[in-house]
Amino acid sequence: MKPVIIFAGTIEGRTLSEYLAGRGVSVIACVATEYGETLIAERPCLRVHAGRLDEGQMEQWIRAQDPVLVVDATHPYASVVSKNLAQACGNTGTEYIRLVREASDLGELSGKAVITESVDEAVEYLKGTEGNILATTGSKELYKYTAIPDYENRVYARVLSTAEVAASCEKLGFRGKNLICMQGPFSEDLNAAMLRQFDCRYLVTKETGKAGGFEEKIRAAGRAGAQVVLIGRPEELPGYSYAETVHILEERLGLAKETEPEQPAEEVRDEPPARTVSLVGIGMGTPSGMTLEAEQAIEEADLLIGAGRMLESSVHKDKPSYNAYDPQKIVDYMELHPEYVHVAVLLSGDIGFYSGAKRLYDALDGKGYEIRTVCGISSVVYFCSRLRTSWEDVCLKSAHGRNANLPGAVRTHRKTFTLLSRGDSVGRLCRELEEYGLSHVRIHVGERLGYPEEKISSGTPADLADGTYDGLCVALIENPEATDASRSCIGDEEFLRGKAPMTKSEVRCLSAAKLHLPSDAVVYDVGAGTGSVTVEMALQAPDGMVYAIERNAEACGLIEQNKRKFCTPNIRVVKGLAPEAMEDLPAPTHAFIGGSAGNLKEILECLLGKNPGIRLVINTVTLETVGEVMQCLKELPLIEEEILSVNTARSRKLGAYHLMTGQNPIYIITCRGGEEA
Repeated sequence: MKPVIIFAGTIEGRTLSEYLAGRGVSVIACVATEYGETLIAERPCLRVHAGRLDEGQMEQWIRAQDPVLVVDATHPYASVVSKNLAQACGNTGTEYIRLVREASDLGELSGKAVITESVDEAVEYLKGTEGNILATTGSKELYKYTAIPDYENRVYARVLSTAEVAASCEKLGFRGKNLICMQGPFSEDLNAAMLRQFDCRYLVTKETGKAGGFEEKIRAAGRAGAQVVLIGRPEELPGYSYAETVHILEERLGLAKETEPEQPAEEVRDEPPARTVSLVGIGMGTPSGMTLEAEQAIEEADLLIGAGRMLESSVHKDKPSYNAYDPQKIVDYMELHPEYVHVAVLLSGDIGFYSGAKRLYDALDGKGYEIRTVCGISSVVYFCSRLRTSWEDVCLKSAHGRNANLPGAVRTHRKTFTLLSRGDSVGRLCRELEEYGLSHVRIHVGERLGYPEEKISSGTPADLADGTYDGLCVALIENPEATDASRSCIGDEEFLRGKAPMTKSEVRCLSAAKLHLPSDAVVYDVGAGTGSVTVEMALQAPDGMVYAIERNAEACGLIEQNKRKFCTPNIRVVKGLAPEAMEDLPAPTHAFIGGSAGNLKEILECLLGKNPGIRLVINTVTLETVGEVMQCLKELPLIEEEILSVNTARSRKLGAYHLMTGQNPIYIITCRGGEEA
């Protein structure tokens, strides 16, 4: 069988090679470097040839292979290679098909990017600038950046992670933190993080299209405030999109699917078959732990997508696959490769338990795919069965890549299950439980569940804190002394107070109630004092975060102590004067203002700037502050809901009698952001 030669210097070329080989076509994938060779795994029907070829060598090699045709899937900027290859095919009488990467819409960049025709032109522009530069144009022309003054410190070069490339870059003077060796494409978040990490004011990039991560780089530059310096595409030979190329090859090679029998004209259907995406829960990750339905979905799929460990778990390693977890990357890849009709996305455990399925539903919405769901055995179900305990009464949490108030959950539940992150996550959990007065609980840690090397360790936080654990682990925490009650109206005497002011119990309870806090609220306590209101709100929003903003150092120390006493790690103490101390904090959903130090209007303007729909409760004891609040309600986009004057009295014993002692009246003002209808 004559082969198809694919010059596969791009992800499209590699994917096309794997697709055709999977259909039984003999394919030779040509790559220029040894690194490119590592990106394509040889298998039946797929052979890899590595090495650079000039026009003469191309012609000689093509004659020797005698292919059916040649597909040019080289990089859009490898224009010389494409011209040489087209000429070699013409000289040998071989059919030449150019696969052209879809270009990005540059309309939105108009006036926002410096567009140049070459790296040389970009360097000339950058010579007259100041500030750091992230160069993402590859190592081949990196030597040109050495013309920029102080390039050794200003230019951060991101290149492929091979020893040969790293060595050549180091000879040019790029070393240490200024040499970033990684394989792309990169996510928007990673690009933005790099720009910020190295304080880069300029991002130099080629227009590599959606498949090359171009759009992620542009969005990241906008987020990081970096100027884009864009090197435009050279003039390309005419060609076809990926989908058009696949269609042409299927026709040329006789791979097109059989058509249905001819039907009457009114019943003729020319719509393509519906594409299906199966979200498959694969259990613990071993073939034996999958359901029969999961195995069937994987068997029927044309393409498998998932993180590396998920793909390794599949027994169908010969199928085309794409290593990805980010929903947008998954959708983009499927959009670029319409030849895959049945796609299976492999997800750890069950798709309904802290799974990527939720975000995938959103990313796939409106794309025209038929979505199928396949449940799997979740880690909590498996682990509880191994511990011989029920799971219907377990509080479910995840500290895997996210913040979780585990001490708060353990305090109020007899059993708490959590997924853990890599690194010292078990040690951190143990230390945190001890710090918040939960040293008596019992922890069970499960490692590599479902695998032959599965291990379960049990003990107190002190017993397990110094152990070494695998990156794949979970924990079940048992607290026989758990209290089911969510505390409210905590007695004043329970707080560590010192000399800091404190909102009294009755007023504190009513003020927190007026905020209507959901469990995941993000709250500012402005003028937090001892933190009594902070603690009350943190207990009502265990899955959220309360920022205690206080300028007095002694009071900040008291808040930290009360935070530990009441087991509320979801409190962050911010020392400083509002509104300046609030500027870098995440946007709040709610705010309580107990003290403003004369900056009430500025504080409210800052809060409304962060969240125009924020809900607010303001406490005051003086009529002057009440007047200031009323003026703000008139001048700012605030909707007044309620103004209360609360008068309380407490009894004190005098001999055999009880006398009532009145407290200062407190004004509680409730409002929210917005305009009156």
